[in-house]
Amino acid sequence: MPERTKHISTSFDGALYDLKNDILMMSTLTDRMLQNAITGLLERNTELCEQVEADDEDVDILEKQIDQKGVALLIRFHPVASDMREIVSAMKIGGHLEQIADECVTIVRRTKKLNFDAALREVALVKRLHLLASGIFRDSIRAFADGDCELARTLKFNDRELDDAMNEAIERLTARASLESDAARSCLDLIFIARALERIGDNATSIAEDSFWRDQGDDIRHSYPPKKTELDTSSREGPNLPT
Repeated sequence: MPERTKHISTSFDGALYDLKNDILMMSTLTDRMLQNAITGLLERNTELCEQVEADDEDVDILEKQIDQKGVALLIRFHPVASDMREIVSAMKIGGHLEQIADECVTIVRRTKKLNFDAALREVALVKRLHLLASGIFRDSIRAFADGDCELARTLKFNDRELDDAMNEAIERLTARASLESDAARSCLDLIFIARALERIGDNATSIAEDSFWRDQGDDIRHSYPPKKTELDTSSREGPNLPT
């Protein structure tokens, strides 16, 4: 992360450092939840699933702690410009991490249901989704910790790849469910898991965007070029002509 100017108030610098450490601690715990959630699914390990649910309580506590510290800093020091962005972005990122943790809980609750049923070969579809979601999440935390704005800019495109992979997985699960009614319930649980991983990618992308805003003061949300498939569709349809 770029070195920031030291403030006259050492207590303010110390408080900012403490706030950043809380975010990093929360991100480490959230990452552990994600890895355990997917391991619990692939290995049919209900004990790991219950550990994820227990860890979610600690994430909730950290989110509240980050918000309380952030508000206290705003009230006490009345920061402006980059200092204010650093505090506000930390509070926003804490919220995204809490939502990622909630999606991990969604995964393990669906997994515990799946563990009562016969194993489904389509569970393997989750591996690619997890690889993509986990990669986006870890890169977003690196962008936050290191102030890597170039990395932050790229994650939206990785998130689009995750979206496409999710849609493909859901198509295959829907096809299996329509052919085999006995597998329909398990396929539905896997669809919910796929959607949870896609939302993890969305929240991780938001973390990167908030980090970029903190460092550059520029809001890059909704500023990306359309997907290539969208451009292709538009060109095939031709211009909109008056009738």
